[in-house]
Amino acid sequence: MKKRGYYTPEVRERAVRLVFTQEAEHASQWAAISSISEKIGCTAETLRKWVRRAERDSGRRPGLTTDERERLKDLEREVRELKRANEILRKASAYFAQAELDRRPR
Repeated sequence: MKKRGYYTPEVRERAVRLVFTQEAEHASQWAAISSISEKIGCTAETLRKWVRRAERDSGRRPGLTTDERERLKDLEREVRELKRANEILRKASAYFAQAELDRRPR
């Protein structure tokens, strides 16, 4: 099964907007998502994820917004880098302290 390429942001926005406007005409949001996903050529699950993200970003659904999630990811990466740097510095200082103790007095 060949994986389809990425969808443009315009297609995503339009599909999500269609789900929000067509929701009232269908029995449920899932029915609207299924109907619209067939028309734009993506899977219903993909469109459902786009809709959930849009709902979180607009405040309709609880959870981290896209910007908050990105910021959290950046902070976690920075923490990992700092921990790695601290470990390197700790080992280097232990090495040089041991070398200082092993040196012969003059």
